[in-house]
Amino acid sequence: MQIKPYLDRIDAVNKKLNAIIYLPGFVGLEGSRPTKPGKVITIKDNICVKDEPTTCGSKILEGFKPPYDATVIKKLKEAGFVLMGKSNMDEFAFGSSCETSCYGPTRNPWDLERIPGGSSGGSAASVAAGIVPMALGSDTGGSIRQPASLCGIVGMKPTYGRVSRYGLIAFASSLDQIGPLTRNVSDSAMLLNVISGHDEMDSTSLDLPVPDFTKSLVNDVKKIKIGIPKEYFPEGGMDKEVKKAITKSKDTLIALGAEPVEISLPHTEYAVSCYYIIAPAEASSNLARFDGDQYGLRKHAKNMVDMHMNTRTAGFGSEAKRRILLGTYSLSSGYYEAYYLKAMKARTKIKHDFSDAFKLCDVILTPTTPTPAFKIGEKIDDPLSMYLSDIFTIPANLAGIPGISIPCGFTEAGLPIGLQLLAKPFDEEALIRVAYTFEQNTDFHKRKPNI
Repeated sequence: MQIKPYLDRIDAVNKKLNAIIYLPGFVGLEGSRPTKPGKVITIKDNICVKDEPTTCGSKILEGFKPPYDATVIKKLKEAGFVLMGKSNMDEFAFGSSCETSCYGPTRNPWDLERIPGGSSGGSAASVAAGIVPMALGSDTGGSIRQPASLCGIVGMKPTYGRVSRYGLIAFASSLDQIGPLTRNVSDSAMLLNVISGHDEMDSTSLDLPVPDFTKSLVNDVKKIKIGIPKEYFPEGGMDKEVKKAITKSKDTLIALGAEPVEISLPHTEYAVSCYYIIAPAEASSNLARFDGDQYGLRKHAKNMVDMHMNTRTAGFGSEAKRRILLGTYSLSSGYYEAYYLKAMKARTKIKHDFSDAFKLCDVILTPTTPTPAFKIGEKIDDPLSMYLSDIFTIPANLAGIPGISIPCGFTEAGLPIGLQLLAKPFDEEALIRVAYTFEQNTDFHKRKPNI
């Protein structure tokens, strides 16, 4: 296939978007490479690619080139994919807007004054802008689904354990999961086929059969029970245009034969608080290795303690420092039981809520985000407001269940709106079937930004 058209598209739009932060050197651009049509993909900058820069959008990993491929990268290469560079992201995946990267913010292709979502904002923007047909991202609290929603594309978070995390630079190890961002549901199913499966290199990877997800691309939702959780439709807690689009989407699926079921997820209100104790706690532990000793940035000093301090001061951005401090505090003596232990108990309650709900329904329908994309700089100095951007996506990570976001409408200003579907663990097939049916009976996924 021809590589040059993709490079030409990058030249045409990436200066406006800042979605791609690294491009590999290609030899013989006029010719072809041994791959199949459409198998071109960008990779989020926290997934290791051998001998190529992998920085997590952080100065502290400046110059780091992994000596190995992540398992998902090995699988992509074996399947004949061409890796079209690294995509921008919030530093160490800490963010919901793709504004905390050391490379500067990524912009939304639908409105260059707005954020693309995060932390996989570069991956989502590169797909939405037509730079590539698909990308890999990682989802810790909504970091695939939220930017997919705000950029008008499809984003899937597989069940925790479905896809190997080996070679993913961790944010929160009990929450992170790699997944696809694509233009349509068919491509997500195909890409999920490639990257799924047990991996002996990852102790969190489960040894379960991997179905052919493309067989779930069936245009039929008759007798499918769709749960509607009252907690995800709060009065006054959601943008009116988002609520209208989600209600219409629900009605569309009902008209196609799905059966609506009212359900309750009573501990949803604790999800954000729970997440912002557990995730920073795990992050503070995972980021302890970045100190200037072995790789990345190093700020020299008279002794090791000062060298570590100087390196971390210069290398970590403000959001990374905030989360490290939050996590260290909640794990410290005297606060562990008061905060972290309570959060873990709340997480168990949230997981039980979903288990009870899936006794009544096959798939749960919710908004992906409470608002459309907001303007760059609007919330960067208001961490609490920023954290609430993930209020509808966080519970799925805490429970370890799969979720998908698909385009379901647009605001009057032309900004995309996303519909989220959730299913029980390892039932990505149900998500794909319902999402595909909705996609085949609407045309939201066919609209493209004018950039």
